[in-house]
Amino acid sequence: MSLKIRLSRGGAKKRPFYRIVLADSRSPRDGRFLERLGSYNPMVPQDHADRVILKDERIKHWLGQGAQPTDRVRKILGIAGIVEMPTPPTQTKKNQPKAKAQERLREQQEKAAAAAAAAEEAAAAPAEGEGEGASAE
Repeated sequence: MSLKIRLSRGGAKKRPFYRIVLADSRSPRDGRFLERLGSYNPMVPQDHADRVILKDERIKHWLGQGAQPTDRVRKILGIAGIVEMPTPPTQTKKNQPKAKAQERLREQQEKAAAAAAAAEEAAAAPAEGEGEGASAE
């Protein structure tokens, strides 16, 4: 029997309230569970004491017995300090522009850098010319 520590949804429509339960992985989300291990209320502010309530000893017991928390529960337990905080998944390269778009962007940056350098040289050249003209008089 594969045990999961997961969220079981309760509450009204658009007013969620979750119980943190230990259940068989084959049972339905809101169905039969073995033990209630806490609660999570996302509707209250994050610094409120009633947002997350956990039975630390029982959670540690079941983790020792081989129960696996779901991703969201692992994050909740990580914030509480019961398990180590999960590492966020690495981003794929799908969110980055394609090769041609990256090349165009690189060219635009090079042109902007060249224009800035030319403007800097143009600003420096008259200042030097004025200095020489003033000393000659």
